[in-house]
Amino acid sequence: MTQTKDTILEALKSVKFPGLSRDIVSFGIVKDIITKDGVVNVFVDVAARDESVPGKIEDEVARTVRALPGVKEVQVHMKWTQPSSAPASPHSRPEPSEPVLPGVRTKIAVASGKGGVGKSTVAAGLALMLQKLGLEVGLADFDIYGPSVPTLFGIHEKPRVFDNKILPLDRNGLKLMSMGFLVEPETPMIWRGPMVHQAADQFLRDVNWGELDVLVVDLPPGTGDAQMTLSQRIQLDGAVIVSTPQDLALIDARKGVAMFQKMNVPILGIVENMSSFLCPHCNHESHIFGHGGAEAEARRLGVPLLAELPLVPQLVAAADSGDPLMAIETHDVLSAAFQNMAESVAQRIGLIAAQ
Repeated sequence: MTQTKDTILEALKSVKFPGLSRDIVSFGIVKDIITKDGVVNVFVDVAARDESVPGKIEDEVARTVRALPGVKEVQVHMKWTQPSSAPASPHSRPEPSEPVLPGVRTKIAVASGKGGVGKSTVAAGLALMLQKLGLEVGLADFDIYGPSVPTLFGIHEKPRVFDNKILPLDRNGLKLMSMGFLVEPETPMIWRGPMVHQAADQFLRDVNWGELDVLVVDLPPGTGDAQMTLSQRIQLDGAVIVSTPQDLALIDARKGVAMFQKMNVPILGIVENMSSFLCPHCNHESHIFGHGGAEAEARRLGVPLLAELPLVPQLVAAADSGDPLMAIETHDVLSAAFQNMAESVAQRIGLIAAQ
């Protein structure tokens, strides 16, 4: 039996990334497969801080492919890079005069080119699932025009101040800060450039985040001056782009990717939210907004598709009532999707060491 590239790729879906539940094919680290006369060459590109990861993957790939009928020889071509800061460029972010968020190991933005795509819910779900991985996590709601964290987590109290620093609010160990905690709900949020700069400084300099493995930053939607100012001030380590399947949303998502690329912020991947509608009664799946657009866009840009999140009424209700984790944990499809997204993000920036 002669193996094809497709049959070998299918077999490699059984190989898990060390320490994670997600396979190496969905992670996008299998770059090419060449097979001829029973000799199979597999090209793998791994980014991991743990130096044992490449060897484990190489051994497992060789074992899996060698077990296929008709395979005489397997050669695994491994490329390994350790995640590090992006190189300098004309668009590199300037070094601040003092450390930005000195106790925070990694800063990840969740962004969208337009509003109404569920960005804040994705940011909250990502933060919660990163916490489930055993990480110390904070969620900064920088969506200055329409802060959502107070509603998402059902918290409407004011943060305390200690030693001239604002203390984030705590939700079961997840540290939360939002402009919505600092202003009255009815106050219109009208911001100009200098005010955005001042708000960013307050979040960065005046909030005591303590020691965090990762700070998830919910940016305001769009690609204007406010978004660029915030991104530059925060000194981001990566960005997750949220879109819906429609072409109009993907056009705006493309603008978001271009903005971060100009500022030399790595794109960690794209999330297709509202990918389908799951009926709460019969669990029938309907693609009411179209389907597959984000996956095609991710391929075009050469970045992973991190998740296809369904539109689930339970999540909408749970988010409105202040407990999105309840819906994520009790819905099998949502739980798996958010878990895979969190694991993929954590692996791509070295937050998780292989077990």
